[in-house]
Amino acid sequence: MVPLLLVLLLALLLFGAGFALKALWWVAVVVLVVWLVGFVARSTNATGGRGRWY
Repeated sequence: MVPLLLVLLLALLLFGAGFALKALWWVAVVVLVVWLVGFVARSTNATGGRGRWY
């Protein structure tokens, strides 16, 4: 009974980790897209130069 519970617990942990890692990859992609849009669409400052956007 104990080995079965350990296997089920391990499967649950691996499934949770896989889902969390996939979610983190999507978050990383969204942050990268926002960063690229901000880099391309940054506005000029009063002197005409491009300032920091971050």
